[in-house]
Amino acid sequence: MLLVPCPNCGPRNATDMNYRGEAHSRPDPDAATKEEWRTYLYLRDNPSGWLRENWYCSSGCRRHFQLERHTLTGELRNPPLPGRKTAGA
Repeated sequence: MLLVPCPNCGPRNATDMNYRGEAHSRPDPDAATKEEWRTYLYLRDNPSGWLRENWYCSSGCRRHFQLERHTLTGELRNPPLPGRKTAGA
């Protein structure tokens, strides 16, 4: 069981969350080429190690947030704490 620390609800079981994939920057809609959009939409790094991820608290506060998770061990680094602002909140 993986406990995911929601910054609004506190630690919750991963089954209460939706994994929304790797966190990466969206290209500028006015300046991006078709190749940049294709890369943004379909290509992911899929590294072995630390990865910044997007999560959605589907059975609690219903908000998005980001956290860092080690893809091999499931360890969380600098998890968001309740009441503390995060980059994705």
